[in-house]
Amino acid sequence: MFKKILIANRGEIALRIIRTCKEMGIKTVAVYSTADKESLHVRFADEAVCIGPAPSKQSYLNIPAIIAAAEITNADAIHPGYGFLSENALFSKTCQEHNIKFIGATPEQIQKMGDKATAKATMKAAGVPTVPGSDGIIENLAEAKKIAKKIKYPIILKATAGGGGRGMRIVHKEEDLEKAWNDAKMEAGAAFGNDGLYMEKFIESPRHIEIQVFGDQYGNVCHLSERDCSIQRRNQKLIEETPSPLLDEKLREKMGQAAIKGAKAINYEGAGTIEFLLDKNGDFYFMEMNTRIQVEHPVTEAVTGWDLVKEQIKVAAGVPISGKNYYPLAYSMECRINAEDPGKDFRPCPGKITNLHIPGGAGVRVDTHIYSGYVIPPNYDSMIAKVIVTAQSREEVIVRMKRALQEFVIDGVKTTIPLLIRLMDDPNFQNGRDFTTQYMNNYDYSGL
Repeated sequence: MFKKILIANRGEIALRIIRTCKEMGIKTVAVYSTADKESLHVRFADEAVCIGPAPSKQSYLNIPAIIAAAEITNADAIHPGYGFLSENALFSKTCQEHNIKFIGATPEQIQKMGDKATAKATMKAAGVPTVPGSDGIIENLAEAKKIAKKIKYPIILKATAGGGGRGMRIVHKEEDLEKAWNDAKMEAGAAFGNDGLYMEKFIESPRHIEIQVFGDQYGNVCHLSERDCSIQRRNQKLIEETPSPLLDEKLREKMGQAAIKGAKAINYEGAGTIEFLLDKNGDFYFMEMNTRIQVEHPVTEAVTGWDLVKEQIKVAAGVPISGKNYYPLAYSMECRINAEDPGKDFRPCPGKITNLHIPGGAGVRVDTHIYSGYVIPPNYDSMIAKVIVTAQSREEVIVRMKRALQEFVIDGVKTTIPLLIRLMDDPNFQNGRDFTTQYMNNYDYSGL
């Protein structure tokens, strides 16, 4: 087992990894930017190293600085968390070259799944259902028109190196394709340094279902069932839950087995998710694979009894998994708390937290790094907490989540808590069936 792990991340996920390491008897090293000097992950790690100024490119995305921090502290492994360098093949490879274990996917696995066109081709070859579309990156607008005519509108253009909804355009008719093509290429090039686009048939009114998978170094793969992530805004998830209120046992098993096929096709190692779009007919299609732990992993932990970070560390250390699949034993839901103003188009609200009360009680878990007096920096993602509740039915979960959200007091900055409370009372959300990934696009945010 590892003696010391460096956490190449910040905020709640860094703190969450530190907690598991402490329980496993593993020493930890925190890295931090100058903006995060007063963050809790710095305080609670055994050691801490400043790796640069506030901008991510000069700190949390600075591979040489992170490797240097690992070497001077004699860390024998690095956990990347999620975001930042967690799906960076170069970082994974650099760790290998410096004889430091990267707790995550191999460079080859990240490359295969990181490029979305390659990922789709890989899944298709493995027998995983994929959305009709181009076989790879589209060379020019003329080819795009030809493919769109074949698969029929509406279609969606996607950046092959994309994420977070950037480099993505939905097109409903041919006369709109040229502008969408040019806009998507420009946005993708600026955001990712790669303007390659591919095309898919646009699945109307879908649900977003992801399957948690785990693979070890010996070819064993299992799944830990699904999470429904359909409540999202501009492709950013707001609420995640398991089990999905739409899936029955037959469909759950079918999607789980498809995910295992996909993970085995690349000999996947560690925690990952195979993400699917589920249409109104019950057909599902591969969307992408995330080769890292997810923000929403706690809901899976709540219903399976797994500590996913602990399992990541064990797999990276060479411990085999059982290969057994796991299914929900209860219901769990996560709400992401962002320092944003939902009444003003989700404008980020950095600043000082003047008063804080974190909810508790039976079945309530809160993952956060904030405290009273903490100053939320303007440099990073606006998520400041996650509320996870668990109960024996979805109805109980919703009631408990509303109670927990009402107890959560964060003064000094605006947050998304009022919106999340409103969603708990939304009849379409409560019934579990009458919402899709587009539900929040036309939502009434007035009065928040």
